Amino acid sequence: MKMQTWLAAGFVATAMSALHAANPEYRQATIVGGGGGSWGRCTVEVNVDDTAEVEISGDGGSLRTLTGQPSTWRRFQCTSAIPRNVGDMEFVPVKGRGTMQMVGDPRRTRGRAVVHIDDPQAGRANYVFELRWRTRGSGWTPGPPPPPAPPVRPVPPPAPGPWPGPGRFPMAKAIQRCQDAVTDRLNRDGYPNITFDRIVPDSNPGRNDWVIGSVTGRRSWETTRFAFSCSVDFNTGRIRTVDVSRRER
Repeated sequence: MKMQTWLAAGFVATAMSALHAANPEYRQATIVGGGGGSWGRCTVEVNVDDTAEVEISGDGGSLRTLTGQPSTWRRFQCTSAIPRNVGDMEFVPVKGRGTMQMVGDPRRTRGRAVVHIDDPQAGRANYVFELRWRTRGSGWTPGPPPPPAPPVRPVPPPAPGPWPGPGRFPMAKAIQRCQDAVTDRLNRDGYPNITFDRIVPDSNPGRNDWVIGSVTGRRSWETTRFAFSCSVDFNTGRIRTVDVSRRER
């Protein structure tokens, strides 16, 4: 009986992994402009549990989960669509605790780039990378690279810190889980580009199991500031509730 249970569990896990790989998540790039006629840049941020691949072609992208829980998009911004006549391409890993590698070079695939992500640690993590290119045209010769990307803006830590949580779960991890939960909420509400302005433990009496802060959400037609709060179970690290509301101008 136990052998049958193990076999059934293994079959379900294999089937789910195959389902994730067969059903990639598609995303259209947010075109932010700023590129020239001969160069451009795309910035990609995804959330991965184990292994995944990101494929970028033109101004479209697909995120395929290879193993682990389903991967999700966080950000996909480009100065323009990646052209097919790419002459020079640079892959720049920006953020991630595991490894990222460009396994499909758009110079040999008519503009299609494939990036493999391997996240070796337990749980989910965000990965950010950039693709920077120059086009090949009549009389094209390699030139200087495009301007450097602006630095990734970290969430400003409050002072003093770090802080112990009121239970067994570390406050730093609770803040990260609250940040992930708020990002998920705003992504579902149609804000693909998120910038955290402030995220701190609530210092008010009786609120030592809350994390609060402010965040800016951007989409093509608007920029909105929000206030948020997360109730955290510091024994397990579980986010009990997440509240996100628009801030008055």
